[in-house]
Amino acid sequence: MTKTISPEIAQQNRSYKLLLIVAMVSMTMMFAGITSAFFVSKSRVDWMKDFVMPTPFFISTICIVLVSVCFFLAKKAIKKDNQKSTSIFLLGALILGIAFVVFQFKGFEVMISQGNYFTGPQSNITSTFLYVVVVTHLAHVAGGFISLLIIIYNHFKQKYNSSQFIGIELGAMYWHFLDFLWIYLFLFLYFFK
Repeated sequence: MTKTISPEIAQQNRSYKLLLIVAMVSMTMMFAGITSAFFVSKSRVDWMKDFVMPTPFFISTICIVLVSVCFFLAKKAIKKDNQKSTSIFLLGALILGIAFVVFQFKGFEVMISQGNYFTGPQSNITSTFLYVVVVTHLAHVAGGFISLLIIIYNHFKQKYNSSQFIGIELGAMYWHFLDFLWIYLFLFLYFFK
C-alpha cells in the first residue's frame, strides 16, 4: 500500500535537500581552499617528498565507501517498506562509519611511529598538513554520525516508509558527499606529493 505525501511536505523535503546542497557546496569550497594551501606549501624546502600514505588510511577509505553502499541499500529497502533490511543497512553504516574513524586514528599512530609528528619541534609541514586535512574531514564525519544516529532512532520509531524517507535520503546524500570528499582528499594526498 503506497502512501502519498501532501504538497506541503513535498515542498518542505525539497527545501531540506536544497539546504543540504548549499552546505555541501560551502564545505567543498573550504576543502578547495585547503588543497590550494597544499600547492603553495609544496614548494617549501622542508616539504617531505618521500611521504608514504599509511595502510590504515587505505582501509578507512574502503570503510567509508561501504558506508555509502549501506546508505544506498537502506534507501532502496525503505522504498520497498522493508524495515528489517533498512535496519541492517543503517546499523551496518554505523559500524562501518566507526571503523572509518578507528582506522583514521590508526593511520595517525603509524605516522607518529614513523617520526612524523603533527605539532611541536619534531613536526614537519607535510604531516601537519595531513593532520589538518584529516581532522577537518573527521569534524564533518562527526556531523554525519549525529545525523546517522537520529536517522536510526527515527527508523526504529517507525517514522520512515516507502512514501516518507526524507531523513534517510538526506543522510545518504551527506554520507555520499563525505565519501566523495574523502576519496578526493585521499587521492590528492597520495598522488600530489
